[in-house]
Amino acid sequence: MDKNDYLKVIMAFSVFGMLFSGYLSWGELFPGAPSGFSCAAASAKILGVPTCVYGFIMYLIIGILSVMALKSKK
Repeated sequence: MDKNDYLKVIMAFSVFGMLFSGYLSWGELFPGAPSGFSCAAASAKILGVPTCVYGFIMYLIIGILSVMALKSKK
């Protein structure tokens, strides 16, 4: 595998992570929404923000960086 293949795998994992953490974040931030799940049973928060939101931001940054790296290779 070359570097582009690794970057594509990283990008795929980041998209999956964004979907998963985004779904959990949606359920935490909008409790009346038709989401059946929440971030954690105890509703863990750091600085008043649910921890799944931080996960979404991390996966978003990783996804953006992997796309930027793929674009710079071409």
